[in-house]
Amino acid sequence: MNHRRIVLTALFCLSAVVSAQEPFSVEAPPLVLKGIPFDLLISAGGQDLTLIADGDTLSHGEISAAPEGLRIADVILSVTGSHELHVVLDGVVAKTAVYSLPGLVSILPPLLAIALAIMTRQVILSLFAGIWIGAVFTLGGSLNPISGLLKTMDTVLIRALSDPDHASIILFTLILGGMVGIISRSGGTEGIVAAISSRLSTRRSGQMGTWMMGILIFFDDYSNSLLVGNTMRPLTDKLKISREKLSYVVDSTSAPLASIALASTWIGYELGLINSSFDSMGIDQSAYGTFLMAIPYSFYSLMALVMVPIIALSGRDYGPMLAAERRALTEGKVLRDGAKPLLDEELSALMAPEGVQGHWVTAAAPIMAMLIMLAGGLYVDGMRALGPGDYLWRDIVGAANSFVVLIWASTAGAAVAGMAAMAGRMLNLGQTVDAFIVGLKAMVVGVIILTLARGLQIITSDLHTADYIFHLTADLFDPRLLPAVTFITAALISFSTGTSYGTMAILIPVVLPLAFNMPGGGGVESPILLGSLGAILSGAIFGDHCSPISDTTVLSSIASGADHIDHVRTQLPYGLTVAGVTLAVGYLPAGFGWNPWIGNLLALGLLIGIVLKLGHKTEVAA
Repeated sequence: MNHRRIVLTALFCLSAVVSAQEPFSVEAPPLVLKGIPFDLLISAGGQDLTLIADGDTLSHGEISAAPEGLRIADVILSVTGSHELHVVLDGVVAKTAVYSLPGLVSILPPLLAIALAIMTRQVILSLFAGIWIGAVFTLGGSLNPISGLLKTMDTVLIRALSDPDHASIILFTLILGGMVGIISRSGGTEGIVAAISSRLSTRRSGQMGTWMMGILIFFDDYSNSLLVGNTMRPLTDKLKISREKLSYVVDSTSAPLASIALASTWIGYELGLINSSFDSMGIDQSAYGTFLMAIPYSFYSLMALVMVPIIALSGRDYGPMLAAERRALTEGKVLRDGAKPLLDEELSALMAPEGVQGHWVTAAAPIMAMLIMLAGGLYVDGMRALGPGDYLWRDIVGAANSFVVLIWASTAGAAVAGMAAMAGRMLNLGQTVDAFIVGLKAMVVGVIILTLARGLQIITSDLHTADYIFHLTADLFDPRLLPAVTFITAALISFSTGTSYGTMAILIPVVLPLAFNMPGGGGVESPILLGSLGAILSGAIFGDHCSPISDTTVLSSIASGADHIDHVRTQLPYGLTVAGVTLAVGYLPAGFGWNPWIGNLLALGLLIGIVLKLGHKTEVAA
């Protein structure tokens, strides 16, 4: 038997679309993983098809129709190395080449980046190293580090910068930084701190006030992180709350809340994935109704939100966060010595000119303008996408292009900040422009990290990291354990890749049909299916919440002015605590039919007990 023989598993249905007497082509991923299925796409139709791999003729059955032609699904390479595939369709031959790598290779770039970031605290170099090693692997057999470096620079990072959604996030972040610069220079930040200081005068109330502001901005995770962090940072500094704690509170009310909110910029994406899965299964079921039923099963997202007030009201912390909080309280250092916050010192030191009396309106007006434009923009863009008709607000928000609307909102906020500063004669035109530029420059380090994080996500996609992790765990469970296994898998994928959207896109189309068709599944309203859907939605959030390469984790560090690795290091024990508790009393029992609200109550009680047991007071109770 040829040692390069390929094991093919094909999903077959007959199709005759285009005469194969015409030239045709075969498309395959240039890089695949040993033992992990991939697809062959044939840009033609026909009936008589033969596959030849490395000189061996392989049998086949029927093939499936695809919009682009024909598709052979679940092709599996049994060995690594270079392979040449020949497709003979009605006597016409087309060729394609693939290179197979061991599956373990696919998880090395994100593991390297994460490990280096934690050990060295050099997040930029760590992310770059992860991209570099991943780029080397994508070269196939050459494994040339010089070629890998060049590919990192001229291909991967260019793809990251040219991605429209990523470019929108960068522009939004830069404009918002400029708005904050104007607000700070015009005295608005000092004014808003003075206005609310009388109400939020303790460390406990400062943390709770930050958490409540995050709850109010529920409709978008990016807006939440940047608005709450930038607005509350001066107050929490005054109250001697560490930047690590501020970034934790900000991070815990961004993606965890937006992913399960009844109307948010996430919901259209989530409903689209759910609805597509139902269509493929031939099920006439409301995607939104299923989403609502799955919210109680989103144990991690719910408990991540609840963990913040438990920590704040108890006045207790544990792990690295305890040391950070005691440092801030006793030494007055909101940042550790040697910290490298993702906020330029030039912006941190940007104060109103001498003689300028700041007012809270100078800060409130741009923020309100931004929120109004965000809400109005979501409505306008959502209606434009949907067309004439009567729609629910959630449908309109879900249909809107949130990335475009965020740019509109930040532009409106910056414009109002500039006009307010000049109208109040706090700044002249030149000073306003200078303040905007200083604020924009303060975001450059964060933008670099965002771009590198996006580059690493591209590499993990090219290396099929998510597919490998999923297939590692796909056949290791009893049907009743599906929600628990799905949560673990989603958490691993999202933490390794830094993308919750990508995790959902990988798992929802696979797990929902699996849950529906499993023995004892019980249909679309069964605890197994709803628990599995909730496990995907909130397991994907674990990585978004805790991974050092997640964009929302980076944005939380930027907005809070925290050292990014310190933020990850202090937050991770809390995230792991919530994940462990919800796995034990939420996702595991869910597959056995337990009421999810009982699981949430048990999780709440356990989290309170853990904080009281492990946590230590950082100050005398107010």
